Amino acid sequence: MDTYWTDRYKNSNTPWDMGSPSPPLTAFLQKLVHKDQEILIPGAGNAYEIEWLHKNGFTNAYVMDISQIPLDNLKSRVPDFPDSHLLFGDFFGLDKKFDLIIEQTFFCALQPNQRKDYVKKMAEIIKPGGKLAGVLFDFALTEQGPPFGGSQEEYEKLFSPYFTIAKMERCYNSIKPRMGSELFFELIKP
Repeated sequence: MDTYWTDRYKNSNTPWDMGSPSPPLTAFLQKLVHKDQEILIPGAGNAYEIEWLHKNGFTNAYVMDISQIPLDNLKSRVPDFPDSHLLFGDFFGLDKKFDLIIEQTFFCALQPNQRKDYVKKMAEIIKPGGKLAGVLFDFALTEQGPPFGGSQEEYEKLFSPYFTIAKMERCYNSIKPRMGSELFFELIKP
């Protein structure tokens, strides 16, 4: 499907991989009450957050990636993770709807010219009253990447036509290499 990302995994060229769930996302996930809500983590890589959700009783958590390798990695770590919740394919072709979508390094991995399409697709697949929440990078947008950066002002402009911005603030609990360069956000679809 996508050789760029598959080649990165084959060559262990995955500097974004923390080897565990992101602290800002774990803090958010720990506050979730409804364990039967439909949750998606797109472009999730090795999906440590979906593993956390699964092990904590969330029964409708899905993960999607354009490379099969990280999905296989998740399945080898969590053999009882449902195969039907491992979505291999292009996010932009997804037609299922979700209550909550978790953003974890997917947005910053897309080419900047895909950002408007990302926002429109999110608005399309999140149920009314549902949320898009997660972490965005807060550093100057560069032409070389991924990851590609951005600013709170840019993100607010991009998301506000489609979502109510409930929260967008600097993460207080980023891992050391990312401290000061991550924004945690929660958006609600009207």
